[in-house]
Amino acid sequence: MSRGCGKPRLGILALAWLCAMSAASAADLSSPSGWWQPIDAKTGKPLGLIRIYQERGLFFARIEPSSPSDDGSQRCSRCTDERRNQPIIGLLLIRNMRLQGDEYVGGDILDPDTGSIYGCKFRLTDGGRKLIMRGYLGISLIGQSQTWQRVEANR
Repeated sequence: MSRGCGKPRLGILALAWLCAMSAASAADLSSPSGWWQPIDAKTGKPLGLIRIYQERGLFFARIEPSSPSDDGSQRCSRCTDERRNQPIIGLLLIRNMRLQGDEYVGGDILDPDTGSIYGCKFRLTDGGRKLIMRGYLGISLIGQSQTWQRVEANR
């Protein structure tokens, strides 16, 4: 065997590694983790940017800046818990969601405009490209749903 035989093998390994890294950086559409944009049901316009992430086996969501003009000066003055007077940008919006069947349940969602906290559940639809979020008071029948679209952001 000649000494040059190892070099092509290294090239193939490097190419395989690059392909694996590219696949790993693509959004996992089976998970809610990622960047989402809520859509206003009345106007059909985007409402901001939310990042869902997993921590200790539970899912949480934070409000993220959606444009360079989001300076973080707005605060949650109507919040009544530990989020009171915290900046809206970076605010913990959803807490303690867990997967149960094909839905994420068991947590709550904050309305930063009113400071109200609601029970919530959500599920992925359209192959993981959309999320149907339902906030409710007491039971799921007394609530409102909102569609969120996955954002393919390089963040």
